[in-house]
Amino acid sequence: MKKSILVLICICSVNFIQAQQKAVTETGSEVILYDDGTWKFQNEDELTIVEVRTNPVKLKKSEGATFLLKSNILNVGFWLDPKLWSFKKQTENEAAEYKLLLKSGDLYGMIITEKVEIPLETLKSLALANGQKVAPDLKIVKEEYRNVNGLKVLLLEMSGTTQGIKFSYYGYYYSNTNGTVQFITYTSTKLLNSYKSKIEILLNGLVELE
Repeated sequence: MKKSILVLICICSVNFIQAQQKAVTETGSEVILYDDGTWKFQNEDELTIVEVRTNPVKLKKSEGATFLLKSNILNVGFWLDPKLWSFKKQTENEAAEYKLLLKSGDLYGMIITEKVEIPLETLKSLALANGQKVAPDLKIVKEEYRNVNGLKVLLLEMSGTTQGIKFSYYGYYYSNTNGTVQFITYTSTKLLNSYKSKIEILLNGLVELE
């Protein structure tokens, strides 16, 4: 697999929602996002609620995650295993703060931070709508709320096809009064399950800092 193709897919499809004012949810409802972080349904009568299950297991960072990568934008950090992951500040995509790479394999990650508080349900709809600009068949395969180091996060697994390549995102979405985080990994769909254990350990390093 050519790494440059997967990287291009992610850069094109996860440009953050700052510039987007409207989105269509997976149930067909149109959402308007305002610059001050507030939002509403374009048609206030469209209040369809999709129930998302909550994982009862309380997740914590791995003991092997010994390096704390701190955001320069929000009060969050990301514990990771430096033996497994390399990282650098993102320069190709202004929306992302960091780019991650599994040192052995075809697994990539991005940390996208923004100083806008957004409800998780709205964030899900916007992330899906943005991804569908590059992969029109992109769909949510799995979603659930999780308790990660005391934080309520939304897990999304999304899969789609672009340029004949089947790829998947697997990541955490989190928002507090200071802003919003998209902590995303991505790889080809056929490889995703083989990387799940490493992905889970990485994502569970998300923490809120004082």
